[in-house]
Order: sequence, then structure tokens, then C-alpha cells
Amino acid sequence: MLELQDVNSGYGTVPAISNINIVVPQGACVCLIGANGAGKTTTLLTISGLVRAFSGRIKIGGVDHTATPAHRIVRSGVSLVPEGRRVIASMSVADNLLIGAFVRKNSAEVSSDMRAVYDRFPRLFERRRQYAGSLSGGEQQMLAIGRALMARPKLLLLDEPSMGLAPHVVREIFETIQEINKQGTTVLLVEQNARKALSIANYGYVLEKGKIAAEGPTEQLRNTDSVKDAYLGIGQAAASAPKTALG
Repeated sequence: MLELQDVNSGYGTVPAISNINIVVPQGACVCLIGANGAGKTTTLLTISGLVRAFSGRIKIGGVDHTATPAHRIVRSGVSLVPEGRRVIASMSVADNLLIGAFVRKNSAEVSSDMRAVYDRFPRLFERRRQYAGSLSGGEQQMLAIGRALMARPKLLLLDEPSMGLAPHVVREIFETIQEINKQGTTVLLVEQNARKALSIANYGYVLEKGKIAAEGPTEQLRNTDSVKDAYLGIGQAAASAPKTALG
């Protein structure tokens, strides 16, 4: 579904990612984890066409889209749920969803898909006439995911969907991502919450200072000392820490 071959990208003349190689098979859920500033968001923006790659190749469905403009990337079947949600605060929930379907022409199918989004997120139906800016953070994240689904993507890119959300909302969002993937949509998930990302993905990449530092099946990554130490807090550093009175 997606292949990045030796991709270099950044802003102006400043590189942010270097020689990135990522493969996302059709139907898979793949995660990209790493610290702030590692280049995770730049990777998604480059795939989406919002940032132009300096070099390398980006293939979507086997077709080279390295130089394809962002709006045509959407038409090729890719939707991005951006970091910070980026809903249009001054527009209603319903209108935000309709914006997600701007590339589509069949109004009956759009209406059907809007009903499906409301079925998936009943709270959005309850608030469909409210301004998006009046929603809670969790509801805005639901809206951002629903808006992306309105394009009927083959590949869904999610950038930090758990950011700033309460734990019970995070669980709900990740359950939704799993359901979307199980229903056939390929997912590339960027997430600082490595534990949650590795729990739902099939395969993972670790990005450090703009480069792939590790990759493998998520079960393997969860049991790698460097990943446990840096991202899960259960590695050798945790094991060697002194016990407290509270255990």
C-alpha cells in the first residue's frame, strides 16, 4: 500500500528525516514511534504531499507519488488525521465531516458514509449542529477521524491521536483505530504513546533524530531492551532502579 524508499525531507533547506525506508502492506496497521522532534510528523506530511521530499521515492499502491500535490494524494486514497486535530472551529460538526468528502461526487454515498460516521461516533450525531470548536478534545479527535474517513481512504495516516486526551478517551480512540483497520483500511500510526501503539500495530518503526533506528514486528520491539528503556519504561533502567517503600 505504501513504500518509502530512501526518502529525505525537511523544511526549506533544513533536513528533518534522512534516508527513510518504510513499507506498509495492504491491510496492515504499522506504527512509527519516537521522541518529540524525531521526524515523525515530517514523515506523515511528506507522504501526504504537504511537505515535498528532497529526494527518494514515495509509492502509494505501487504508483510513484513523490511529486504529487496534496489534493491528488487524497484522491489516490490517502487521508491524514493531523496532529492537534485541526478541526474548523467556526463550522458545525456536520460541515466539518462534509469537508472530508470534498473529493467525492456521489451525494448518496456521502450521506451514507456520514451516517456510518455517526453510528461509529454517536456523540458526533448528538452534536452535529454544534460548532466544532465547542467540542471536548476527545470529541474533536473523533471528528478529525470521522472527517478523514469521509474520503473513503485506502490508507489512513494518524498523527498523535492520543495527545492531550484522558486515559478512558485514549482507550476509546485506539479501539476505534483497531476497528477501522479490521474493516480493511490500512493504517500508519504515529504515536508518542509507544505502549498503546505497539499494542495494536502489526509492525513498528522507531525513529530517532530523523533516521530509522529499529524496526520489526511489534512483539519483537516490545521485547527489545533499547525500546523498553527509551519508550516503555520497563527495560534495564527500570529493572535496576532502587525499590521504594511503596514498591
